[in-house]
Amino acid sequence: MIETPAPLDEGDYAALADFRAALRGFLAFSEARAGEVGLAPQQHQALLAIRGAPAGQATIGYLAERLILKPHSASELVSRLEALDLIERRTAEGDRRRTLLMLTGRAKVLLAELSATHREEIRRLKPLLLDLLDRFG
Repeated sequence: MIETPAPLDEGDYAALADFRAALRGFLAFSEARAGEVGLAPQQHQALLAIRGAPAGQATIGYLAERLILKPHSASELVSRLEALDLIERRTAEGDRRRTLLMLTGRAKVLLAELSATHREEIRRLKPLLLDLLDRFG
């Protein structure tokens, strides 16, 4: 039996609106920081997804899944990143059918800078986000 969710009250709507505004604020921060180092937001997200992938898992399919893209869109993004000397494709050891995505040294430097800045912003936002989450009970 599917449980019907409890009706929302004014406080629920306010909490949802505040939570969404906080998320959008973080995304705006992230997009601005990426632009400051010459990256489009999606390029930054792709570099982070590749860097954060479990060993041997950073493929175009993985990237498409993590960025919620169609495989052909992820492939185009990878080609653009490759043209910018931010990633390279390598054939997986033991399975020559798989192509792995690897960050270049340049990408690692850019991503380290961006990630440190993002970590600090998340730390700054943590009390606000915890408070917002607590409002959901």
